[in-house]
Amino acid sequence: VVFGTAIGGIDRVDEGICVLRTAGYHKVNPFVVPTSIPNFSAFMITKQFQCQGPNTTITTACATGTQAVGEAMELIRHNRADIVIAGGAEALIKDFSIAGFCAMRALPVNFNDAPEAASRPFDSKREGFLFSEGSGFLVLESLDHALARGANIYAEIAGHAASSDAYHMAAPDPDAAGPVRAMRWALKDAGIRPDQVDYINAHGTSTPLNDESETRAIKTLFGEHAYKMPVSSTKSMLGHAMGASGALEAIVCAMTIHTGWIAPTINYEYPDPECDLDYVPNKPRQAKVDVTLSNSFGLGGQNACLILKRYKE
Repeated sequence: VVFGTAIGGIDRVDEGICVLRTAGYHKVNPFVVPTSIPNFSAFMITKQFQCQGPNTTITTACATGTQAVGEAMELIRHNRADIVIAGGAEALIKDFSIAGFCAMRALPVNFNDAPEAASRPFDSKREGFLFSEGSGFLVLESLDHALARGANIYAEIAGHAASSDAYHMAAPDPDAAGPVRAMRWALKDAGIRPDQVDYINAHGTSTPLNDESETRAIKTLFGEHAYKMPVSSTKSMLGHAMGASGALEAIVCAMTIHTGWIAPTINYEYPDPECDLDYVPNKPRQAKVDVTLSNSFGLGGQNACLILKRYKE
């Protein structure tokens, strides 16, 4: 199991602190610590499915889910496991989290009367991301293992990479060098040229800084090809599930390859001249997609990228 969460059981911490302050230490639940630590969900998965091999928990902010899938790939690559459950989960809609991100000015404030329109990646009226909760998991396995059991293979994980901005605890590096490195290294790991990528699932958080920085990074690495391929943000529909988002978006990429449908960026109404790529505005698009790139860029300058491609016998 390779499990990812950005924050862990913050709801349990919140409940424990409230009990401590209102009723005293003797009323605190004895399980508040084990159920709040980040690896508790990984334990629950291993117990449920009796997974007795490697068990790892990743926490790299918004890059967590993508990095968890990449690390699971490495376990299989190095023959340390035949099958790995990989993904992430997050449940952080609590007063503390909301207050903290409000203080950072990371959340939208002018869409309270129309919350369905608040998440609008790459749109010029974007203000910030929307919290969401959930989980996403993939079953990764070696090709031999998949063929032996007659598995339905949705896609092949071809490569992954991670990098660090080493710039700021919250803001992206203006020159976008970190994301460029992560994308370039992921492509190199997969043995795929930039012009072979058919679709990018963008990090696309709907924040003013991130969307512009990611667009710049894509144009820097892909050159003219950046204008020829669709780039969409499913966070426009799913919200930002933090540590789970990268895993959810890996699933989106696999299903894009499998179904031939590209998810749109909804709420795209007002173009931003600094964000001038094809963001698949508002409606899904049918296309043959053989290679996808999924981007996840997190607080602390954590960058992770994942390459999926169509499996060919």
